[in-house]
Amino acid sequence: MNNSPKIVLLLLFVLFGSQLKAQKFGYIDSEFILNKHPDYKVIQDELAKLSNDWKKEAQSLDQEIKEMYTQLKAEEVLLTEEMYQQRMADIKAKEKTSQEYNSRIFGINGVYYQKQAELLQPLQSKIYDAIERVSRKNNLAVLFDKAAGPSAIIYSDPRHDYSEFVLEELGIDEN
Repeated sequence: MNNSPKIVLLLLFVLFGSQLKAQKFGYIDSEFILNKHPDYKVIQDELAKLSNDWKKEAQSLDQEIKEMYTQLKAEEVLLTEEMYQQRMADIKAKEKTSQEYNSRIFGINGVYYQKQAELLQPLQSKIYDAIERVSRKNNLAVLFDKAAGPSAIIYSDPRHDYSEFVLEELGIDEN
């Protein structure tokens, strides 16, 4: 009777150990896949154009502020204290407007990042669907993303890299 719990534990270990051996694992490099997809270049170009337009607007606001400071400096001796304070208040208001613009466009939840998410979402869905099909075709239990960071995968054997299969599933030729 003393050996009974040990036998049960041994049987459980053998059963689960064999289950783990049967599991197939692989990895992909989502950054590699994205960079190979032709739609990604189109999205990057569109985002760059939008970003450049918004940066020009931000630079225009900054230039207006510089000009306001230059004009204030040039006319400073001719202004009364009240006029000087009013001009400074106008400059501070313009600076606040510039900061709000930059935050609204390029901030954490800004228009730029919302547009990026909107443009990338269909492509990411398409890639995810291809990843799922490749995983099912190859009976993979787990598929890691190498691009997710160094803590996700310490070593990767190239024979377990399924990135090419995902590209093939998407209909993208490596060359």
